[in-house]
Amino acid sequence: MARLEDLTAGTLVKGILPDGLVTVIQAKWHGSNVVELTYKDSTGNPRCELLYRDREPILEIASAGLPWSFDADGAMFRLVSEARRIRMAYLFDPLLAVNTSLIDPLPHQITAVYGEMLTRQPLRYLLADDPGAGKTIMAGLLIKELLVRGDLHRCLICSPGSLVEQWQDELGSKFHLPFDIITRETVEASRSGNPFAEKNLAVIRLDHVSRNDELQAKLAQTDWDLIICDEAHKMSATFFGGEVKYTKRYRLGQLLSRIARHFLLLTATPHNGKPEDFQLFMALLDGDRFEGKFRDGVHSVDVSDLMRRMVKEDLLKFDGKRLFPERLAYTVNYSLSSLEADLYARVTDYVREEFNRADALENDGRKGTVGFALTTLQRRLASSPEAIYQSLRRRRERLEKRLREERLMKRGAEARIEAAKDLPYLTEDEIEDLEDAPNSEIEMTEEKVVDQATASQTIAELELEITRLGELEGLARRVRASEKDRKWDELSKLLDNNREMFDAQGHRRKLVIFTEFRDTLNYLAERIRNQLGRPDVITTIYGGMGREERKKAKEAFIQDKDILILVATDAAGEGINLQRAHLMINYDLPWNPNRLEQRFGRIHRIGQTETCHLWNLVAAETREGEVYNLLLRKLEEESKALGGKVFDILGKVTFDNRSLRELLINAIRQGDSPEARACLNQVIYKALDRQQLITLIEERALVHDSMDITQVMQIREEMERAQARRLQPHFIASFFLTAFRLLGGSIKEREARRYEVSHVPAMIRNRDRLIGTGEAVLTRYERICFEKDLISVPGKPLAAFVCPGHPLLDATIDIILERYRDLLKRGSILIDPSDSGSDARALVYLEHSIQDARMDLSGEYRVVSKRMQFVEIDSEGKAHNVGYAPYLDYRPASEEEQKAIEHLLKETWLNQELEDKAFSYAVEDLVPQHLGEVRQRREELISKTMDAVKDRLTKEVNYWDHRANELKDQERAGKINARINSAKAQQRADDLYARLQKRMAELEQERRLSPMPPVVIGGALVVPQGLIERLNGAVRGMSDDPVARAKVEQMAMRAVMEVERALGYEPMDVSAENRGYDIESKIPEEGRLRFIEVKGRTSGSETVTITRNEILTGLNKSEDYVLAVVEIDGEVARPWYIRQPFGKEPDFGAESVNYSLRELLIHAKDPN
Repeated sequence: MARLEDLTAGTLVKGILPDGLVTVIQAKWHGSNVVELTYKDSTGNPRCELLYRDREPILEIASAGLPWSFDADGAMFRLVSEARRIRMAYLFDPLLAVNTSLIDPLPHQITAVYGEMLTRQPLRYLLADDPGAGKTIMAGLLIKELLVRGDLHRCLICSPGSLVEQWQDELGSKFHLPFDIITRETVEASRSGNPFAEKNLAVIRLDHVSRNDELQAKLAQTDWDLIICDEAHKMSATFFGGEVKYTKRYRLGQLLSRIARHFLLLTATPHNGKPEDFQLFMALLDGDRFEGKFRDGVHSVDVSDLMRRMVKEDLLKFDGKRLFPERLAYTVNYSLSSLEADLYARVTDYVREEFNRADALENDGRKGTVGFALTTLQRRLASSPEAIYQSLRRRRERLEKRLREERLMKRGAEARIEAAKDLPYLTEDEIEDLEDAPNSEIEMTEEKVVDQATASQTIAELELEITRLGELEGLARRVRASEKDRKWDELSKLLDNNREMFDAQGHRRKLVIFTEFRDTLNYLAERIRNQLGRPDVITTIYGGMGREERKKAKEAFIQDKDILILVATDAAGEGINLQRAHLMINYDLPWNPNRLEQRFGRIHRIGQTETCHLWNLVAAETREGEVYNLLLRKLEEESKALGGKVFDILGKVTFDNRSLRELLINAIRQGDSPEARACLNQVIYKALDRQQLITLIEERALVHDSMDITQVMQIREEMERAQARRLQPHFIASFFLTAFRLLGGSIKEREARRYEVSHVPAMIRNRDRLIGTGEAVLTRYERICFEKDLISVPGKPLAAFVCPGHPLLDATIDIILERYRDLLKRGSILIDPSDSGSDARALVYLEHSIQDARMDLSGEYRVVSKRMQFVEIDSEGKAHNVGYAPYLDYRPASEEEQKAIEHLLKETWLNQELEDKAFSYAVEDLVPQHLGEVRQRREELISKTMDAVKDRLTKEVNYWDHRANELKDQERAGKINARINSAKAQQRADDLYARLQKRMAELEQERRLSPMPPVVIGGALVVPQGLIERLNGAVRGMSDDPVARAKVEQMAMRAVMEVERALGYEPMDVSAENRGYDIESKIPEEGRLRFIEVKGRTSGSETVTITRNEILTGLNKSEDYVLAVVEIDGEVARPWYIRQPFGKEPDFGAESVNYSLRELLIHAKDPN
């Protein structure tokens, strides 16, 4: 028990906090029974609280376990040190998310996440790489890195409806991130009424929220650490007639921008060709920087600090080769048979006439719905005899049923009929939105509308329409029965006669066939089976399939060598990757060119190694066929001149500001007129003019970032260095197995490096309930593993992948730290078995952070960068860095060794001055370097933003000031402006000026960086093995002589460096940096690195000692790690190279392993 009077400055006190000692800074009395106590906790953070007399019984002035008493158990000290390091794993593993996710990232993905996005605080960024570049992978890496850094707790993803399931699947399967999709059912089942507040990791459908004001109000009540918007170009706004036209999607984008700390936009098409619209889009990231219209005629802004754009042609693999192969497209024309031509003409006449009748429904609300039904019918006519027959039959049957209902309810042929109650009213905007809906929803809407929507307004008109439908149905039946399907004939020829369909051995290659409609899909599947004579050769994917069914069909096509053909609707264009095939046929051509690009993108994507071939089937004599034939022919011509880039801008091509869909409808409605046809041809030629396409390609390359082979090699080198020091799998596995057993867990190895957890202690399960954010800790695990490649092993249970972020590991670390954190500051005595010297030194753990002047939600200044470093200080105060985890190479001192070195503990430099020396070293050396690096990176971004914001808002303020004066003069002259008066204009200027001042103040807060005082969080006394032996009276041998040993090591290093140079490599000595290897040798032709650990041994030596860090580094880079043993005989040095010298990691308690020199040399090779 301690009295309040005992709490004086510098005192160490137990009982203030539950998990360790605190150091009193100041005790201020208020009366005689209460003290306002200011103190530092074990992490160095200052705190303040009031203490009353009733706290005295639990207070204790620390006497045992004092800082730097060096009485902590050595083994537990090493374990809690490793727990601390893994808790802050991102500081030691620069690619932590890569090493703990089931992906193999590419150079452009690494630079996007680690070079561009993670360095920005806060992040407001547009990632605009080409389709297929893997933006989902980059987003997943960003989310996971922010999670492990503690910078993200709540993340929301907003995407088009057709992609939400893909997002959920990809983030779950590749990154173990359990995102929930917020659906209508989720909203209705919400306990609080606000699902956005209940879910920390959520995916929302863009149009589900943008059209629902109530949902947006709920969303506005929440805040998020990171919001990602996929296909963000859909959140568009436009300048029209001098005013801004905001869409519902854009308004949602503005809301999301306001409630997000980090805001990331993803799109492959950020620019629609209009600079003023692009600046409205960029205003979602920074409203101040892109406020208002261009006022001075300058229509360009520098956005290079806000976005990145890389195009397919510039993306490279780590070997420097192009990431995407060549792609070729062919147009296959066919002519209709006379019967098919007759059916086409008569159905097209029906569609055209019904379109004309639909124009009269302008005020009825049915025009858009009927128009949508008619275009669907026309597309089915072009698809197949089966599709048009079934569509005409269903439409006739539904309208006949409707006629019977109307006759029962009304009398007279002229009685008016209303639209069906369950029929949706589709406006142009809703039809456009439907393009982004899941394919199943599109198919369902088409089925409902095409069967029921009619322009008939009376019973008599409906009767006539039904009669006509019956005639068309009969004609379609005859075409179907004739089996003269010229389109199928062309497909059949392609399947049998085209040489690309077969490999060099004559085996059929995998092929994807796209159609628009389910009826055609079934028709094709049956005919292909009959032609090839094998029912199991084909599989199908369509919109009505369940999620699991689609996955099974996709996996069957990819994995089963007997399934050669996939026939699919555009449901397979929604997030399904089919690069197992490189051949594709568009049996039906979509009326939306974006769909064409998406389809090709299913096979032309990351992982594709073959040239991709696409065949488009076109009925040249039909009206829409003429348009498509001309379009595709022009595209083929321009593709030869401009390369495959034309396929990437298909979705951006417009035809006199009309879409392809509108152009095709016009062709159907007006195609009989020669003038109309000539006009259509002119429009297509103009849209696909080479200069026009070049302009679109240049816009596509806006803020064009490229990556040459030199940059790729640099990234590869950095990745290899990072892999050598990664924590996953070996450091993590070694720690977890020891810590988990210590806490009472039962774990056994069942297969090589795969474990069964038969019992998880209650304390670990309960801890997860306190700190867990995702999946719960289970009572047992059939299998766990620490290596990605071992998750799935044939014939064995699937394993849980234990890595930072997994609840089982996180809970174990948390308990170890809670129980043993105070050991770090007490310190321990560790023995360095590789040091034959006699000078002890102190190992000190230092943390230091940089903060800016912004406040977080808890009122604390935001930390923008943090570091943890290990430093050793000798008795003279000299300090130097000692690598990433030096304590792992030291062993705990035995009781006898502790007694032998008791006299060292009494030395002044160890108790009174040690922490001061460590603090001074950090302040003078480490912190200035850290601050300089952060400041340089941050200053450039903030200065650019400040200049841009000041320039833009100042111009806007001046404009509205001037406008207010103009309006004032007009008002004095009696000219009143109905839209705006001088007072409103002046108010606008004042508001903008206030915004400018506020934003400048915020940016100044971001710019104002200040280093926090470094914190000494732990330390140990490191005693050389040589000193222990001399204290015990051991006789020094040759190997124990520091001078002789240093000479041997120098000769060994020199010999290996000479060998590497002779081999044509570029070696670099890094032995002083304690990386786990001594030489980093670059292979220039390949751009690869070799990591060489050098061990010099004199003649007659029997063992080679390898430290724990060296072994685990060797396991991390087993393919590129070399153990070089150099035999020294007098002045002669002979190196031997041993590849992959280590089989498994040592137990956690082992600081090093002694290997038999003779056995090592059996596996060695002469490097020369």
